[in-house]
Amino acid sequence: MSQPSLTQGGVHVGKGEGKSFWLLTDLHTFKVVGDDTNGAFTVAELTAGPELGPPPHIHRNNDESFYILEGTFDFSLAGQAFTARAGAFVHLPRGVVHTHRAGGGASARALVIQVPAGVERFIEEAGKPATDPSVRPAPPALPELERIVAIARKHGIEVPPS
Repeated sequence: MSQPSLTQGGVHVGKGEGKSFWLLTDLHTFKVVGDDTNGAFTVAELTAGPELGPPPHIHRNNDESFYILEGTFDFSLAGQAFTARAGAFVHLPRGVVHTHRAGGGASARALVIQVPAGVERFIEEAGKPATDPSVRPAPPALPELERIVAIARKHGIEVPPS
């Protein structure tokens, strides 16, 4: 999933560029991945729809941070709900149950940083390539959700029973 490289190991990805995948109803466009950063981190632009967010889950292997670019995101961290608007930064440490979704009934965008890298392998395996990023998929049926949860486990992401 490597991006256009510069000399000395640098990366330059232009606006609207990067590999994109749909997961649930969210579009993940990877700007830099572990192959580009020696596994240090992954950065993706997330365009989240208001229909559905991921279930409460725990990242066992990485921390997740959001810089909100547009709109509003609703978060929960260890059962504490809060809202973040454009310009806000949210850090969700590994090992703590959390979730997020676009809030206010509208789509939202964020820059998502995962440390260390690796979440891109989960999203690539569990998601679908975005051949047309302007066409948001319908929320998945239960068998598809179960498939995604099984793949998540393989990548160190746990979905605790509700």
